[in-house]
Amino acid sequence: MIPRSIHLISPSGYCHNQPAAKRGVNYLRDAGHQVENDEVIARRFQRFAGTDAERLADINQLAQLETLPDIVLAVRGGYGASRLLEAIDYIGLQRRLLNQPLALCGHSDFTAIQLALLAQVGLISFSAPMLAGNFGAEALSDFTLQHFWQALSSPTVNVAWQSTTPDNGNWQGTLWGGNLAMICSLIGTPWLPQIENGILVIEDVNEHPFRIERMLIQLQQCGILARQRAIVTGSFTSTALSAYDNGFDFSTVWQRIRDTSGLPVISDLTFGHAPDTVTLPLGASARLQVMQGQAQLQATGHPVLR
Repeated sequence: MIPRSIHLISPSGYCHNQPAAKRGVNYLRDAGHQVENDEVIARRFQRFAGTDAERLADINQLAQLETLPDIVLAVRGGYGASRLLEAIDYIGLQRRLLNQPLALCGHSDFTAIQLALLAQVGLISFSAPMLAGNFGAEALSDFTLQHFWQALSSPTVNVAWQSTTPDNGNWQGTLWGGNLAMICSLIGTPWLPQIENGILVIEDVNEHPFRIERMLIQLQQCGILARQRAIVTGSFTSTALSAYDNGFDFSTVWQRIRDTSGLPVISDLTFGHAPDTVTLPLGASARLQVMQGQAQLQATGHPVLR
């Protein structure tokens, strides 16, 4: 593996699992990588990883770096990115980062910043593992690591999986999305990209199927789903059904969205808040193929590490 320079940022919640973050740093350094800016791990203000000004500086200072790292890696998600969106130096970041071999990586709450950068200046970033939850896991996922390094170092991201979808077909468009709650939080703001002919990939955590359905209905009723070619559903973890649900589960949600929107919904991608997750470039050009439950997703046009 090629040693990489990794610059940490913490624009969202305080890293409550400090040992995990330290494990992540140790793992990366032991693997030969250079980890910079690790002082953000311990930074705290209220529930956040520092004041708004400190967390905003994590993002805006990227525009001023004389030497760019290979990877900018979020420590964790949580909440806090939404408070920063109006003050991000989008033009400065565009001038410094656009078309550079740099991978901006994170997921969860970080989705808000990723989509804002895509909407405002067309910056492609990676919905990817983060320091504490992934690299700092007590048992690192070989699946996650393999997909992470492949996505960042190859001009074509290839993902294949088994899906229970009844849909078959071939669709092309812009790959975008991430955490569904964060996507919906941006509706009606300048920070949500207006994607035509999109392949929308979604995931979430701690959200019951009825909440996921409600968010998808919101996307449908405001016209966003009508502009998509397909929906890909990832991991929806840490939720529990009860007898009250009486058969209402994620599969029924996906079928309702198929029925009401006319869109194919390709389920079961290993992507999101789980130990195993693929890495996807948000804003890249993509091709999705499904035949008899065999799904393949290819993405191109994203930044590639040298």
